[in-house]
Amino acid sequence: MNTVLHKDATRGLADHGWLKSRHTFSFASYYNPERMEFGLLRVINDDIVAPSMGFATHPHENMEIVSIPLVGSLRHRDSMGNEHVISAGEVQIMSAGTGLTHSEYNNSAQDEVKFLQIWVLPKKKNITPRYGQLRFDAHDRKNRFQIMVSPIDSDTTVWINQDAWFSMAALETGKQAEYTKQIGNTGVYFFVIKGKFEIDGHVLERRDGLGLTEGKSHLVRSADNGELLAIEVPMVQSQDAER
Repeated sequence: MNTVLHKDATRGLADHGWLKSRHTFSFASYYNPERMEFGLLRVINDDIVAPSMGFATHPHENMEIVSIPLVGSLRHRDSMGNEHVISAGEVQIMSAGTGLTHSEYNNSAQDEVKFLQIWVLPKKKNITPRYGQLRFDAHDRKNRFQIMVSPIDSDTTVWINQDAWFSMAALETGKQAEYTKQIGNTGVYFFVIKGKFEIDGHVLERRDGLGLTEGKSHLVRSADNGELLAIEVPMVQSQDAER
C-alpha cells in the first residue's frame, strides 16, 4: 500500500438525529473490509452534534483518542476526575490505557458542535490513563505545518502514547508547504478540513483523505484558501504494544 485515496462521498454515514457522523474507516455499523485502518490510524470520525446533546458515559481502553473541535465546544467529564470544555482551536487527547470512562456533550444549548475524533493504536498497552488538552495559535500554521500532537512530553504539543504526529496547516491560495516525516517507517494521512489542495499530484477537496507511505516529504499546494490535517503514524505495530 503506497497510496490510498478516500473521497468525501465514499465515507460511511450514521445519522442518529442528534448525531450525524461520517466515518473514514470502518466504525460501529459501517463496515468496509477495505477501509479498516491506515497503519496504526484506526478511526477518523467527522461528527456534528445537536445543541445540548452528546455521548453518555462509556468506556475505552488501550486506545489513543484525539478530539479536535472545528466549530463550537464540547463539555468533557471522565473517570480520572477531569471536567473541561474543549473549544475550537484546542486539541484534546485521552490515553485510555488500562481503562477509563468518559462523556462528552455539546456545550451549547443553541448551536451545533462539529469536531473530529481520531483513534490511534497505542505504542504501549495498559499504561496508566492520561489526559491532555492544549490551545494552539492559528497564526502559527499560516502557510506552514504546526505540530499539535507528538510523542514528546512538552508544553507545546499534546502527548500521545505512540510514535505519531498530528500537524495542521492553513494555506492561502497559491501557497505551498512541505510536510517532512519525523521518522522512517511511517505513513502520512492528509485530511482536508476545507479548501482544495494538490498533494504529490493528487487533487483533494473538502473532507477528502489521502494516505502516503513512500517518500520522506510531501509537497502540499493550495488551490483555494484551505486547512488540512496531517497525521503521521507507524505502518506496523511495535513490540512495545504487546507489553
